[in-house]
Amino acid sequence: MAATVDPFEARVLPSDAIRIGLVVPVSGVLGLMGPCAINCAVLAAEELNAAAGILGRPVELVLIDGGRPAADVAAEVSGLVGSGTVQAVAGAHASDVRVEVVTAVAGRVPFVYAPPYEGGGHAPGVYFLGETPDRQLAPGVEWLAGTRRARRWFLLGNDYIWPRRVHASARRRLHARGASVVGESFVRYGEAVRWLDRVADARPDAILLTLIGSDLMAFNRAYAAAGLDTARLCGALEEHGLLGIGGDGTGELYASMGYFRALPTEAGQGFAERYAARFGPDAPLLNAHGHGCYEAVAMLAALCARAGSLAVPALDAVADGTTITSARGTLTLLDRQIRHPVHLGRADGLDFFLQKPFH
Repeated sequence: MAATVDPFEARVLPSDAIRIGLVVPVSGVLGLMGPCAINCAVLAAEELNAAAGILGRPVELVLIDGGRPAADVAAEVSGLVGSGTVQAVAGAHASDVRVEVVTAVAGRVPFVYAPPYEGGGHAPGVYFLGETPDRQLAPGVEWLAGTRRARRWFLLGNDYIWPRRVHASARRRLHARGASVVGESFVRYGEAVRWLDRVADARPDAILLTLIGSDLMAFNRAYAAAGLDTARLCGALEEHGLLGIGGDGTGELYASMGYFRALPTEAGQGFAERYAARFGPDAPLLNAHGHGCYEAVAMLAALCARAGSLAVPALDAVADGTTITSARGTLTLLDRQIRHPVHLGRADGLDFFLQKPFH
């Protein structure tokens, strides 16, 4: 997209710059995430550099394609960290990539991970800004199973750690509500649409979708084309994905996220205005995954400012209580993660109507 700024073109970097390895997918099933994520990280870096940078040093971003196989991404990150090319890592990508990157970094530099994740995974220098399953999807499950009285559920996700942990959480909550799981499948990338008939044949009242990226879009397009309108609750659907589906007019497609571009708050509107002013009216749509990269860069800066250092032990020592302000409002680390309201959005054409926030 022409409106996406490329800050990663080859050039001589200042010798005193703090370089952040930005791990976002620009290929693969999550490749659609890349343009907005890059823009949001660039906006954060530029705003820092307009002030004092990080520790008085300018901030540079080094792009790492997080859409490749996890081992390949981790190997590149390890090489960049080992050579001193990057002094920190931030990003939004799938959890299987995150697990490998955490092992590769091995506490040598800080790593801020932005999107919803499955919980656990604590390690030196790793900080989480996204929601765990109980916080992210449980409110939507509770609402559909309670208010909407959805008793029969099908759980469908891609085959890796995040969907499996989300499903485990959902099963516990559905059982407590007296609802039942009438089917569950974990599918390889590119094969989600093949499961359409099996899902429909189970006659669920609601479907929990932990598919991601192009798989999530393909399944929802096929579902609508088949004339089906069962309630679907998605853990990774955002504004770009909704656009890729072609919008939804059934009133039965839901997403649960900590951020939507339609947030009617002063902080949310202010962020949207700064983004549009920087990247133009045709820039990639703001969404939770992209905005998370803004938060990740900002949180790195806040941690360093509080510790007066880039050293992981110093950052870990002051992590709890470190605060930033983003489009979501005020975010504060506690046990190296964030607890913040989650919003349930109902797809309405090409945008989301926010039902309510959950705490």
